[in-house]
Order: sequence, then structure tokens, then C-alpha cells
Amino acid sequence: MQQKYIYQQHLIISNEGKGEYNMEQKKPTLVIMAAGMGSRYGGLKQIDPVDSEGNKIVDFSIYDALRAGFGKVIFIIKEENREAFKEAIVDRINGKIDVELAFQKLDDIPEGVKIPEGREKPWGTAQAVLAARDLIDGPFAVINADDFYGREAFEKMHDFLVETEDDELYRYSMVGFVLRNTLTENGYVSRGICNVTEDGFLAGVTERTHIEKVGDAAKYTEDDGATYVDLTGDESVSMNFWGFGKSFIPELSKAFEEFMRNIDKATNPLKAECYLPAVVDSLIKDGKASAKVLKSNDKWFGVTYKEDKANVMASIAKLKEEGVYPEKLWQ
Repeated sequence: MQQKYIYQQHLIISNEGKGEYNMEQKKPTLVIMAAGMGSRYGGLKQIDPVDSEGNKIVDFSIYDALRAGFGKVIFIIKEENREAFKEAIVDRINGKIDVELAFQKLDDIPEGVKIPEGREKPWGTAQAVLAARDLIDGPFAVINADDFYGREAFEKMHDFLVETEDDELYRYSMVGFVLRNTLTENGYVSRGICNVTEDGFLAGVTERTHIEKVGDAAKYTEDDGATYVDLTGDESVSMNFWGFGKSFIPELSKAFEEFMRNIDKATNPLKAECYLPAVVDSLIKDGKASAKVLKSNDKWFGVTYKEDKANVMASIAKLKEEGVYPEKLWQ
């Protein structure tokens, strides 16, 4: 069951250098994945303020999306967090942009599939996006609620979505960040390591669920630390900032159904997840889709761990001092 909080958009933020946004031009939707409770962080990190004005990281993403020209936001959340999320985030942007809520649920699975006994968490980022399938009616981008992506990323993604249509291939896109710019000093992170062609398209993406910072480089493990593989830090990585046409939804649904019908064969059915990058990777390798890599050299920051918060707050303060954001974001 999806619940809608629809607010009429009456404020369009000027896109500097491009003039006011053309109201007749199609506007992409921003889908924000915010269903995670933040087990490593220790709380509902999506609604934790990161400045003295009470703004959350996602406020800055929405501000950047509005400034770039996005027209609607869909939040993917847990239904039990609805009221807290509405009070902390949705009500703050009342009147700025249309907002809808969709709920990621453990039992939102294909008919005839049984949930493995003892499974408690939903099924990953692919299922999260599918939770909004009935609310998506055009091109859309997908981001995490607890990651800061930067102004340039939203502008590049918006322009791609309004200028690009499917032809013989599904035409998708991804904002690619430099790995070393996306690491934390306080623990490990999950990243999609990308193979990018010379002409800037994604050739493949491999999800690495445990990457640790080592100076300017990194290392990852897939066996709980028994062995590690070195990374240079220069790798292009996915931070789950993707751009799709509506055509992606049926393909995503088919991939998730296949994943669920084989869940009993998974190494760990209680923790296995269907990852969004893996679905894109499969479509690329099957010759059905391309994904343009929109490069960003901005430094990511986020709150994977509680210890990350001080760095996030300092980074936000610096961006305000530099004039990237106003002191009071939602005047």
C-alpha cells in the first residue's frame, strides 16, 4: 500500500546560468531510498539533522534536485516510520515540490514465493525502487537518502533525463564517483565498482559489500575479512545515483521475480538482496541497455556511522560559507 502526500509545487528555484525552468518541459522524478534503519549507524539516520537549521542530508539533495529542474519526489520508506518521516522531512518541504510516499515491505514479493523462515529485512535496492512502481510515470532518478551527491551530479542527471530517450537500447545513466572520494575513516562501506568504456559507458558493475579505506587507496573482502583484495582508489564507483526511463520498471520487476524464485538457492536466504546495480549490469551484458557514466569529482559524504556526522556537519558548513547553499535552506 502506497500513501500519497501531494503538495502543489509553487516554488521553482532558479537554475543559475540557465534561466527559469520551462514549466512546459517534462520534469523527471527523484526516487529517494530511505527505508534503511541504519543498523551500523545506530538509528534512523535519514532524519538526523546535519546543520543548526535542522536540515538533513536529504534536504540538500532535494534542494539540488529542485534547482536542477526535477518536478516530483518519491520517498521509499518503512511504513512504521511514516509519521516520524513525514514530520521530520515531508512537512518541511511542503509547497516546494510534489511529494509521494511508497513503502518497502518484506511481503511485497511475487505470488507463489515463500519468505524463508527467519527472514526479517526487505530484499534490497531493486525491491525498494519497485515499491514506487505505481507512482512512476516518466523518466526518473534514484538516490540514497543518506548520501550527499553535490549540485553538479543533479544537474548532469537532470539534463540527461530530459534530453535522452530509448531507441534500440534502453538508455540509462549513472553518476560515477572516484572511489577514494566516497570512503569513510570510521568503518567499511558498500560500493558498486564500475568498469567504464573509453567512450564513457558502463561496461559492468560489481557490488562490493565491504570496502575499507587504506590511506589514499582501499581494499575489499567478501569472506568476512579472511582475505582482502587491494584497490587503487581511482576506481569509478556507483553511489546508487541512477537515471532511468519508465521502461526500466518492467525489466526491474522481471529481475526481482527471478531473484525471488531462486531465493532458496542463495548462499544465505536470510540476508540475500537483489541489488539495483546488478539488474542494470545484467541488462547491459544482455545487450538490452546502455548506461552513460556521468562523471563527478565531488567528494561524497554521508552518515554510514555515527562518527561520520561531525565531518558531514563541517562539510555542510563549509559549503554554506562558500555560497553553494543559503544559510536557511527552505526560506
